Amino acid sequence: MQTWEYLTAPLIVHNTKAILDNFGADGWELVQVVEGPGGGLVAYFKRPKEK
Repeated sequence: MQTWEYLTAPLIVHNTKAILDNFGADGWELVQVVEGPGGGLVAYFKRPKEK
């Protein structure tokens, strides 16, 4: 059975593409972007957990 690890990260609006590209290069898949408690954006990522 596949298991996952998860990551949350703040997104800086003026640098969003670079941030997402970096996480993608490390194997993270973007799941969702939501507004955080302070009004900024928070990204949720997942990737397969290594066994």
